[in-house]
Parts: sequence; C-alpha cells; structure tokens
Amino acid sequence: MSKSLRLTPDQLRWTLDTSTLPFETTDELEPLDEILGQDRGVDALRFGIGIHRPGYNILVTGSPRTGRMDAVKKVLAKVVQDGKTPGDLCYLNNFKEPDAPILVRLGPGLGARLKKNMQQLVEELKKEVPKLFESSEYLARKNEINEVYEKKTASFFMNLEKQVKEAGFALVTFQGRQGQPPEVMPVVDGDPTPILKLEQMVEKGRFPREEFDRIKAKHLEIKTEIDSIFLQIRVLQKEIQEKNRQADKLMFSNLAGDLIAPLKADFACAELDGYFQHMIDDMVDNIAIFFTQEHPPQLPMGDPFEQYSVNVLVDNGEQQGPPVIIEEYPTYRNLFGSIERIVDRSGVWRTDFSRIKAGSFVRANGGYLVLNLLDAIMEPGVWQSLKRALKSRKMEIQTYDPFYLFTTSSMKPEPIEMDIKVIVLADTYLYHMLQHYDDDVSKIFKVRADFDSTMDKTGESVLRFARFVRTQVAEHGLRPFDRSAVAALVEEAVRMGGRQEKMAATFPKLTDLLMEADYFAGQEGRDTVLHGDVSQAIETRIHRSSLIEEKIQDMIDRGSIMIDTDGAKVGQINGLAVYNMGDVMFGKPSRITAATSMGKAGIINIEREAELSGSTHNKGVLILGGYLRKMFAQDKPLAVSASIAFEQSYSGVDGDSASSTEMYALLSSLAGVPIKQGIAVTGSVNQNGEVQAIGGVNHKIEGFFACCKAKGLTGTQGVIIPRANVLDLMLKTEVVEAVREGRFNIWPVSSIEEGIELLTGKKAGTQKKDGTYPKGSIYALVDQRLKDLAEGMIKFGKEDGKQEKA
Repeated sequence: MSKSLRLTPDQLRWTLDTSTLPFETTDELEPLDEILGQDRGVDALRFGIGIHRPGYNILVTGSPRTGRMDAVKKVLAKVVQDGKTPGDLCYLNNFKEPDAPILVRLGPGLGARLKKNMQQLVEELKKEVPKLFESSEYLARKNEINEVYEKKTASFFMNLEKQVKEAGFALVTFQGRQGQPPEVMPVVDGDPTPILKLEQMVEKGRFPREEFDRIKAKHLEIKTEIDSIFLQIRVLQKEIQEKNRQADKLMFSNLAGDLIAPLKADFACAELDGYFQHMIDDMVDNIAIFFTQEHPPQLPMGDPFEQYSVNVLVDNGEQQGPPVIIEEYPTYRNLFGSIERIVDRSGVWRTDFSRIKAGSFVRANGGYLVLNLLDAIMEPGVWQSLKRALKSRKMEIQTYDPFYLFTTSSMKPEPIEMDIKVIVLADTYLYHMLQHYDDDVSKIFKVRADFDSTMDKTGESVLRFARFVRTQVAEHGLRPFDRSAVAALVEEAVRMGGRQEKMAATFPKLTDLLMEADYFAGQEGRDTVLHGDVSQAIETRIHRSSLIEEKIQDMIDRGSIMIDTDGAKVGQINGLAVYNMGDVMFGKPSRITAATSMGKAGIINIEREAELSGSTHNKGVLILGGYLRKMFAQDKPLAVSASIAFEQSYSGVDGDSASSTEMYALLSSLAGVPIKQGIAVTGSVNQNGEVQAIGGVNHKIEGFFACCKAKGLTGTQGVIIPRANVLDLMLKTEVVEAVREGRFNIWPVSSIEEGIELLTGKKAGTQKKDGTYPKGSIYALVDQRLKDLAEGMIKFGKEDGKQEKA
C-alpha cells in the first residue's frame, strides 16, 4: 500500500518549461503598464474613484505587500490626467469680527497673486500716504478748518478777558496746565491774588469782610461762565477733529480707492469687494501706522500691517489636475492643520488669521487623499475628526491639543466646503473589526477594494509576470533577466502562493527578490541575471532569517529535543508544526504521545489542562472523541481515559492540523500496535475520520526531511499529508530529488484508515454488518481493548460495591 500511495517526483513540484517563454531576456519584452493579478481590487478602485456621490470613499483591504499602494498610485495617476484643477483657498482678516476670519475661494494661482498684490498695495500706501498728508491741497484744507476753530476760540477769550477785567479780576494760566480753564483771581493793590490768600487776610483783619463776600460772589459767577465757555470750546474741538478725520478719510479713501481699483477688476469676487471697503475703513481708523513705527495701543504687538496681508491656505498655482496627497504621517496637525500661537513681549499667547495652517485634508480638497487606517486610528483625535468632516463635507480648522489645559484662542475660521475622495488602506482583519464596532464606516466608506494575495497561474499570467519583471528592471535600473531566471521567479511566486495553480501577488516582496538576484549577478560580473542568481537570492534570504530554525535543528541533532526517525513505538508519533517568525516560516517535528487506561475521563488534552492550548486545538481534540464514539461505542460505553500531549512543548499550541496525528497515537495506544517513527504526519480530521487539508504543508515536509537527513536517510522515512494538499506541493528541489532517488517518501491519505495502515503496516479493518472488525486488524484490536476496558469497569464496580457492603 505504501508504494501505491507514494507520490511521484512530478507531483511534488511544478516547474516551468523555459521553452514556453517566447524570449531570451526581458529586454525583448514590452513593460507592463497595468496592475498585475488584482483585477477585482482595481475594478473596485476605479468604480469608487469614478462615482462622485457623498459617502463613496474607498477602503482598500488586503494583506500587506500585495501592491495596494502602487495600484492606488497608478489608478489615480490615470484619473487625474484629465481632471479639473481646484482653486486656491485664502483666509483674510475680518475687521468686524477678528476671531472669525473670512474664507475666499479663487482660481488656481490667484491666491499667491492676490497676496503679492496686497503686499505691493500696502508698500505703495506706506509711500504715498505721508506724501498725501504733506501736500498743499491737504494742508490748505486743514488750515481752513483750523482757522475757523481759532477764530471762534479767540472770540470767546477776547469777550471773557474784557468782562473779567471790568469786574476787577484777572485770568491767570499756570505752566503745565494746557487745555485746562485759566484761574480767575481778584486784583488787589494791582496784583492778582488767590481767593484762598484773600480769605486768610480777612481772618487776620487785613481786608474788609464785606468786600471779600462781594468779590467771592463775583468770582463764582465768572468761574461758572468760564467753565461754560470751555465746554463750548471742547465741543468745538470735537467738531473740528471730526471734520479733520472726515477730511483725512476722504483723501485717504480716494487714494486707496484709486490703488485698489485694479485689484477689484483683476479679482472679480464679491467677498473681496466688501473686504476692500472694510480694510480702507480700518486703515483710516489706524492711519497713524503710516506715519510712525510706534504701534498704536489698540493694535497687538507685531507688524501693524500684518492684518492687511493674505493667508494663502492652499496654493494650486502649479497643480496640474486634481491633487493626490499620500499622507504617510497622519497626525492631527499634518492631516487637519492648526492655528499656531505665539507669545508676545508681555508673555501672552496670541494668534490671528495669518497663523491658520492647512493640513493635507484641506490641501487635497478637489482631489484625493490616501492614508493608512491603522495610523489614523492610533493618532489621537484623527479618526473621529475624519469621520465628522466626511459626513458633514465641511472642514473647520482648529488646533487639537488634548494636553493643553487652557485654550488660548477663541478663533473660529469660516468652515471650508469639502469635495474630496479619501482612500484608506487597511488589512482585512482591521477592516472587519472596525466595521463591526463603528457604524459610520459603512456610511462614509461605501466602496471596498479587496486585494488578493494570489492570482491564477495561467500561460497568460506567466507572460504578464515576465513583463512585470521587465517593468521593474527598467524602473530600478537592474540587469535584464534571462528566461531561466524568469522561470525561477515564477516558480518562487507559485511556492509563495501556496498552491500549484496560483501565483503570489505580493509584488513588493518579489521586487525585493529581483534586486537581490541582480546583486548576485553583479558579484559574478555578469550582464544578465540567470537562474542561479535567483536561487542564490532565495537561499541567502532564508539563511539570513534561519538562526532560530538552525538552533532548533541543533537541539534535535544532539538529542535535547527528542525526535525518533527510525524504529517503532506504541502511542508515539511525530507531528509537524510550522513556526512563523514574521519574515520566515519553517517546519519542525514534534513528538506527540498518547496514554490510555480504564476510566471515565474521556480524552484529556494535557495542553489544555496546562492552559497552553488554543481554542482550535481544543476543538480538534474534542473531535477525536466523536470519531471514537462513532466507530467503537455503538454497542458499549466508552469507558476510557486517554491523555494526549505535545512532548517538550512549553509554549502555546493552536490549530487542528495535528488532530489526525493525535488520532493515530490514540489508536496505537489502544491497539497496542507500534507506529513507525520514520514517518511524520500532518492533517486535521473530522468526526467521520476524513483527513482534511492544512496549511504550511511544504514547510512541514521540508522540516522533517531536514531532521531525517541529519540522522541519515533510510528510504523508509517520509511524511503523510492530506490528499487535498497534493496540489499545494511546491517542495524544494533537494526534497524532490530525494524522493526521485527513493531516499524519502510522501504519502497522501484521505482517511484515518489509510493513514494508520501506512504507520503500522497492518490493515485498519472494515466494519462488518454485525458491527465487528476483521480479526487482527487495527480496529479489531481497538474494539477489543475498549470492550475489555468497559467490562473491567463493570467488574471493578461490582467488586467495589461488595467491599462497601462488607
């Protein structure tokens, strides 16, 4: 039976016939300008990009290194060629409400032009305004207004002085009290005398009291009239100041209006027309800044002309078509922008409209933004803000600072209307988890572009793969690959794909392999990359990451890890496990043992009892009990306690690929028939005894082959695999040659019966109509053993009961 089941060398590895490749080297091929092996994902990507409806953003899912980002870049590069270039976005100062800057949309490149023109306008005003207020026209108008004021003021004082003099008083003005009413003093003996001094003279009897009372009453009357006159003068002053201000405003407005007129004509925008008028009004109110470098007290510290600048938030002047921004560091600041703060000379935090900075989300407005989902979720505040902006289709720039205890700005810029397509890359597990926990995902990401890790292996796909190699050679400046090297790459892609009818679509990893093969060709001084260069690149890649594999093999070779590759033992078998170290996978055998006895415990999973077993492994062990009950417990109870263990295993065990192996060890223990230790086993089993496919079959076979090779190949050694895994075989050439020479074997099985016969050399036995099995068969021995255990339990129970009665 072992000979009839044994696989032939041709079944162990698919090889590409180089004569089917219609070229000598890749230089003869046309580069591939399409995306290889991802038709489903690319079609979904094009659909999502093409449909312009709310919520039709795209989630690109799939395993890393499947070329998702390259595919997105290539599809977008074609889409944006004929697309419309979005306009510029600018923020202007809101002179009425400085905390609410004004948003202005302009055509592409007009934002920078407006900023430059505004700078030129301010510089022109700095030069012309002082000249304007030194002109003869301005001075004549100013003098005319001031003369009216001076005449009225002089008239007031002339009448006042005459009245005061006639009453025997004098007006006295003290130095340093300009702008204050003069002091009224009575004239005594020809000299002005203060009232207080005069009162002191009365008290000393040096001045008549009656005369003092008359003078004091007259003094109060005159002083009241003086206060009234000065009140009129102040009103007159205010009127003159207002007339001067109106004159200044008129002249300044005429000058500024003439300078701004070309801007209004150049930038036909309603928002700008209103802004220009408010700007002129503000300049008039702060006209002093054009005459001195000193800042008026009402203005914040800094450049007083900054408030008349233009903050160009987004400049698309050099953009051709819709923008495509790939945000590799999607922090809140990078993605959504911020409002920067500065500390003025007084130590106070300040900000204004010119400190508003755009992030990539706003800069991609009118186009496409690409980012990684995991990065967006990990960054504080990013995911929630992204969802909010996509749902509302608006963006309000704010500074996100969760660790800042006190906000320093109440600035609320005018929100930006968004027209953007967001493309998010995610692995499949994260996508499903997010979709389960976040209801918004299905609302704002209505298109999923799923990228596969493999593609169908056909004659056409092989040729397209060769053209892909040609593209990478041109892109990275590599040496051309001959047909044998291309064949080696295709075979490696099939091995990476895990099935003979599939090829891996992990093109970034394959591109790395191209560059490494090119390196080895260069080391040999060749102008063309050959088959051997690709093989060497593969081998050295494995060698770089195989330190742990070699350490484990060393432990097996010296007996620290006990693995037998010859002889036969009851209840002991070699299972196969795969170790995934991230950048490398390898398989190694593991000893599995089973011990059975009379009891009611059923099958005890020692790994589970030690809390080292995963849920999938637990399920596999429970299935063993189902199979035993079906096959041997139809006419009797299953009175057995059986323990199964992975020997020398001190870490977690999961997966059900060893369940058939455990079944064989259990049957061997029950039947008392030894298992050949030179045969390792992999495969899961169901309750019907059917052996099911598993993963990592190539690595498992190669791992046991390495152990047998180290201890010496005898020709009787080999691996039992599920028949369903035959088409997954893509073994190393070394293993294939060993099989060809009869030094190693690989047997596929479909059932437990086939496997136990190979392992023991005995017939499994087919159940007869009466429920029994052929004498001497494995199953007959197992059945008899279980009957003995059941009878033993009954007998033991009776004897135990008699002892209790006694």
